[in-house]
Amino acid sequence: MVLLLKFIKFRPHLPLLQHSFNWASSSPTHLQTFRINISPALLGVQIKAATRPISSSASKMVKAIRIHELGGPEVLKWEDVEIGEPKDGEIKVKNKAIGLNFIDVYYRKGVYKASTMPFTPGMEAVGVVIAVGPGLTGRKVGDLVAYVLSPMGAYAEEQILPAEKVIPVPPSIDPVIAAAIMLKGMTAQFLVRQCFKVEEGHTVLVHAAAGGVGSLLCQWANALGATVIGTVSSEDKAVQAKEDGCQHVILYKHEDFVARVNEITSGKGVEVVYDSVGKDTFEGSLACLKVCGYMVSFGQASGTPDPVPLSALAPKSLFLTRPSLFQYILTRDELLHTASEVFTNVAAGVLKPRLNHTYPLSQAAQAHSDLEARKTSGSIVLIPDGS
Repeated sequence: MVLLLKFIKFRPHLPLLQHSFNWASSSPTHLQTFRINISPALLGVQIKAATRPISSSASKMVKAIRIHELGGPEVLKWEDVEIGEPKDGEIKVKNKAIGLNFIDVYYRKGVYKASTMPFTPGMEAVGVVIAVGPGLTGRKVGDLVAYVLSPMGAYAEEQILPAEKVIPVPPSIDPVIAAAIMLKGMTAQFLVRQCFKVEEGHTVLVHAAAGGVGSLLCQWANALGATVIGTVSSEDKAVQAKEDGCQHVILYKHEDFVARVNEITSGKGVEVVYDSVGKDTFEGSLACLKVCGYMVSFGQASGTPDPVPLSALAPKSLFLTRPSLFQYILTRDELLHTASEVFTNVAAGVLKPRLNHTYPLSQAAQAHSDLEARKTSGSIVLIPDGS
C-alpha cells in the first residue's frame, strides 16, 4: 500500500520499517511522500490516504488532442489532460494559435514514431508565457513566443516548454500569422538557403506548389531570381501558385509533368526539385533533373517512395537528399538565425503567408481530413476553443 505520511511518531520498541523515499518536493508548501511497507504492529501513527501534494502551484486540467492508437483522423480525441508548473529551465505557455503540418499526419499514422503512447501531437505553436521556472532569466510572463518541432505536443491549450527552444515573436507579427509561417517558413529557409542554395538563373521545380511549404518555396525562390515551375491539382490552386511566383504551373492530374518540364526547359531539366509528395512523383522528379541536379525529397504525402538503386543516379551524376529541419536547427544560434530570416522576409514582403483555413482546436480531426483530401491550400491554423 502506498500512503502519504503527514506525521509519524516512531516508537523505539517497534521493529525498523523497510522503506524507500520519493520526495515530491522540498517546498514547505508540499507534503513529503514516502513509499513504505508498514507493519500491522505499528501503532500510534497518524496517516492520510494518498492524495496529490498540497501546493499553491498545484496541477490543473486543460484541454488537448490525444492519440491513443494510430490511424485516420478519427483517432484524434479531445480530452482533459493534466499540466503542472514549469521546472528549472522551463516556461508555461498558453497557446493562442497552433500550426497544422503534414508531419502531424505522419505521427498520427505511425510513419514517424512518437516516443510515448498515448501522445499529444503538434510541432508548432505561438502563445503567451504565463509562468516561468525557478531562477529563469531571459523570459518573463507576458512574452509572446513561438516554438517548432520539439517537444511534440502543440495540440493543447497550454504547454510546458524548455525556455531554450522558444523563439521571441516580433510585436509586428500577429500570433496567428506567426503560427501559420514558423515551421513552414523555417522549412522553406533551410531548403532554399542551405540544403540547396537557389540563385538567380536557376530553374526549380516545386511539387504541391499551393501547399503551406510549397507556396513559401515559390515566393522565396522567385525573389532570389529563379525560374519557378510548380505542380498543383486544380485550377484554383494554379491561380494561387502564379500569384506566389510560379512562372509555369502544371496541372499534374491533366498533364505529364515530366514532359511539361522537358518542354519548358528545352530538354535541359531543372537544377533542383523540391518534392514533398513522395511515392507518386519521385521517379518523375529524378527524370526532370539536369546533369548534376539536386533531388530534395522532404516529404511523402502520397506514401514512401520505392527504393532507388544508387546506379539510377549515375547517368546524370545526380544528388539525392532526404533532409529534415531538425538537423538544421540543432543549436540555439541556428534556431534563431533561421527564424530571423523568416521574420525578416515576412517584414520585407518577400514571404506572404497564405492563412486560408482556421479550425477550432477541438476540430483537429476535420482539419486533418481536409488536409489529406487536398481540400486545403496554404497554411492551416488551429485556434484553442474559447480564444
